[in-house]
Amino acid sequence: MSNKMWGGRFETGPDAIMEEINASIGFDQRLYAQDIAGSKAHAAMLAAQGIIGTSDAEKIAAGLDTILSEIEGGGFAFRRELEDIHMNVESRLATLIGSSAGRLHTARSRNDQVATDFRLYVRDTIDTLDTQIADLQQALAEKALAHAGTVMPGFTHLQTAQPVTFGHHLLAYVEMLGRDRGRLKDARARLNECPLGAAALAGTSFPIDRFATASALGFDRPTANSLDSVSDRDFVLETLAAAAICAMHLSRFAEEVVIWTSPLTGLLKLSDRFTTGSSIMPQKRNPDAAELVRAKIGRIAGAFSGLLMVMKGLALAYAKDMQEDKEGAFDALSTLSLMIAATAGMVRDMEPDVAKMKAAAGSGYSTATDLADWLVRVLGLPFREAHHVTGRIVALAAGKSVPLHRLSLAEMQSVEPRITQEVFGVLSVSKSVASRVSYGGTAPKNVRAQAKRWLKKLGKG
Repeated sequence: MSNKMWGGRFETGPDAIMEEINASIGFDQRLYAQDIAGSKAHAAMLAAQGIIGTSDAEKIAAGLDTILSEIEGGGFAFRRELEDIHMNVESRLATLIGSSAGRLHTARSRNDQVATDFRLYVRDTIDTLDTQIADLQQALAEKALAHAGTVMPGFTHLQTAQPVTFGHHLLAYVEMLGRDRGRLKDARARLNECPLGAAALAGTSFPIDRFATASALGFDRPTANSLDSVSDRDFVLETLAAAAICAMHLSRFAEEVVIWTSPLTGLLKLSDRFTTGSSIMPQKRNPDAAELVRAKIGRIAGAFSGLLMVMKGLALAYAKDMQEDKEGAFDALSTLSLMIAATAGMVRDMEPDVAKMKAAAGSGYSTATDLADWLVRVLGLPFREAHHVTGRIVALAAGKSVPLHRLSLAEMQSVEPRITQEVFGVLSVSKSVASRVSYGGTAPKNVRAQAKRWLKKLGKG
């Protein structure tokens, strides 16, 4: 039996394997709210333009509201043989209101319909992600403010470099997430044009008002080229690219949580709420939430790469290949949402071991740069010479297995005779971080100011 929704040209139904590969209702049913919203806007416009009768439009709107209630209430029976969300809704509408339902598809195609639905979905998802990311920024900024003066080691190459504060480190991620929100905002602005009315690919001969439907659906304007309208998936690609970058930032943070909660460092503690145990080793406390956040970027980056490969060879306008645009995107955006929620939970849950952080901050001769700066500032040495002198002093301390501040003045003077007792005032980690007052530096007063600035910007200050 041919599909009654489009089967006039066909005498028999599809092969079972054809139905299997063709159907998308298993995943695109999540577009139901957007599909119904688009159909209601389209029907209202058709009536306003005198293309269909007011009575038909009213029946269509009432029927669509009934379908929305059925789906949200769990009472809607999705049918695989109807392929997708559009045909499922239209078929149910025909059952509910009869022949009036057949007028809904006037002056539109599934091509512009799905493009509109998907834009609405991605736009809604971006708005949700933005709210979530802002919440994560708030959690980080609040923790940063509380630990503006908590000294910890700063790293390059994962080697101790210079002392920083824990608050300063957390604020680095607030900045990253701010850029993530900016990228998503940019993607939203570009996608906010309405394809509805482009029809299959060439527009329509009916006197439709595309500006009316665009406005009704919250778009800034209708799309300007009917071919581009139905063939464009840049809006998905751009959103997935922004999502992948955001996921990368979360993965970096998760890696640090994994390292810092290890007994080998012990810089952070997570409670039972965000750790798990071992089935065989009773002593274990595994940072599984962080490890899963670290891993899930693969799904998001994979979705972006996958869609890029789908689109790279497609001639204009629409091809069924583009049905592959949704499943990966749905999974990727849902995954990012979960990653953000888990990360925010860990940030609010975690507690630094302040004493261990300070002790670690002093290891590895982390105040060597402060010594070099002192030699430049007080003795007037060129920095490259000061760097060389400092390196010799560090080598001397390393040979004696003592930190810099445990060397005697005489030992330092054996390398540079003009060094005075004053130098010991810059060799503590607390004084080191306090001295980094340049804009964007790690001085606690800077960190407090930046944390408060962010909380004010986020509406929490």
